[in-house]
Amino acid sequence: MIKTKLKPVLPSLREKKRYVAFEVISREKITDADAVSGAIMDSSLRLLGQLGVAKAGLMVLGNKWDSKLQRGIIKVSHRHVDALKASLVFADKIHSNEAIFRSLGVSGILRKAEQRYMKAA
Repeated sequence: MIKTKLKPVLPSLREKKRYVAFEVISREKITDADAVSGAIMDSSLRLLGQLGVAKAGLMVLGNKWDSKLQRGIIKVSHRHVDALKASLVFADKIHSNEAIFRSLGVSGILRKAEQRYMKAA
């Protein structure tokens, strides 16, 4: 059996991505990044459907959740940033706690999103 190495995808053919920084406003501090991710995915599925979420390439970066500032970052396709922001509006609960999701900004580079939006104002 001959093993062949796959050719890497050319940069011009790769899916362009954006990083959306968001903030959760709630009465109680949310420490569970998985709960935040679940709330975002549920609202996105309700608004966009499974096919829309798959096309958007939606990924909540759990390791970028800051429980002190209640902020996080979501990776999404550049064509679906507005749809993601719309679905954040419909996310209103994390477990049984009422919450408001607020978009802070969008960046094409993860490091710049962290520098601009993940610091206290």
